[in-house]
Parts: sequence; structure tokens; C-alpha cells
Amino acid sequence: MPSRDIALLDVAKTYPLKRGAALAALDGISLDIANGEFVALLGPSGCGKSTVLRIVAGLEEPTSGSVSVGGASPQALSRAHRLGVAFQEHSLLPWLTVRQNIALPYSVAGRKIDGAHIQDLIELVGLVGFEDARPKQLSGGMRQRASIARALVLEPEVLLLDEPFGALDAVTRRRMNRELGRIWAELRITTLLVTHDVDEAVLLADRVVVMTGRPGRVRHIEDIDLPLREHSELTRTPEFHDIVDRLTGLLDATKDA
Repeated sequence: MPSRDIALLDVAKTYPLKRGAALAALDGISLDIANGEFVALLGPSGCGKSTVLRIVAGLEEPTSGSVSVGGASPQALSRAHRLGVAFQEHSLLPWLTVRQNIALPYSVAGRKIDGAHIQDLIELVGLVGFEDARPKQLSGGMRQRASIARALVLEPEVLLLDEPFGALDAVTRRRMNRELGRIWAELRITTLLVTHDVDEAVLLADRVVVMTGRPGRVRHIEDIDLPLREHSELTRTPEFHDIVDRLTGLLDATKDA
């Protein structure tokens, strides 16, 4: 199944508050994500990164502006179960095994469970031998692997990731970054990642979008074209650190503004 492109045009989001007041979360977000592209959203806390992702997922409606996925509404893609989502909290059901948790979307979609495909995903995310383990028996990184496998099980055309490794320790997070990069390189799904980790964004994404503070706007878009993208040595190169330093400076300036 081919991936889909994502298009946001002049998207704004305002939340009503008490006594007629309103909170502007997003203002004039325009962004095109190409078919099969990996884009990361960076920005200070509260800038609306996760709101953008939720709008693309069809979980929220923009107050104004438009969003489409492959020319259709996000809700249409979601209803067709062509959209995979993984959040910081893995949301695995504690009474189900790894295999059963990964299989859950089949039941939700009313489809026949494909055991061979589930096993392929278990191998892809490195959980062979833990198929019958329950979440409490897994490390944090392993639970996130299972969560990503579950997001991929229906072969989505768009993958949305909201701080999927934010709760992990630094060593595990780096390992998971490598794993996600490997998985994406194999599947090439159109992917939108929300993160506050600059290194993670530069390591994984084709483009990094830096947002302003609330109300969130697009401040800067960085094209990432680095050698040895698939190798861990990348993080030691001057080119990598130049980009990280530039984006960190933009974020720091945004926080001080």
C-alpha cells in the first residue's frame, strides 16, 4: 500500500476558555509533507506540536484552515485504518501478551488476524522471544517497540509519532532512535514525528520544522542531507553538530522571545 502526502494550509487552532476568553494554540501553520518523507516537528513546550499531530490524525479539527492526507480528510484515512499512531505512553493493554497487543488493531478494524505478518513485525522491532510476555515483564524500550509494531500492523500509509521515546533514559532512547531509523528505512512510510530532542530530529528526519512559541507558527524548516545517515558514526560528524547547534540556537531564541 503506497504512502500518502500530508498538506496543511493556514491551519489555526483556538481553544475556548471561561468567560468568553480563548487560547490560540496554532496560527497560520502551512506545511507540505511529501509521500514517503520523514518530517520532525521541534519547538518549545506548549507551542502546539502535539496539536498539529492530533489534527493530522483527525483527533481534532482546526478552527480555520485545512488539512488533507493524500487529498482526503484525516478522518477518512483513520476510518479506513490506514493511519498508525504511537504516543509517549505505550498504551499496551496489561492483560494481553505482546503478540495479542500487536494483533489488537485487527479486531478493531474487523479484519482477520494475520499471524505471519505479526511475527514479521515482532522480528522487525526486535522482540523475538518475548511474544508471550506481558507489558509489565518488558523494559520501557521493549514496550515502545511493541507499541510501534502495533502502529504498523495494518500497514498504514501515514505514521504519526508523538514523543514516542520521551519517557526513556538517554541510552535506551539512542538505541530506539537507531531502531526507528532502521524500520523507517525499510518501510518508507510517510512519517511525522513530534519531539523536543534536537539530536533525535536531525538523526531521523529528512526535514526538521522548528515552531515558534504559542501560538505555534512555522519559524524555520531545515533540510537534512547528511552522509552516512544509516550509521551511528553520523552523530560524531561536524556536519551533524553544525545542524544541531543551529537548530538549538533557533529554539533558544524562541524561548527567550
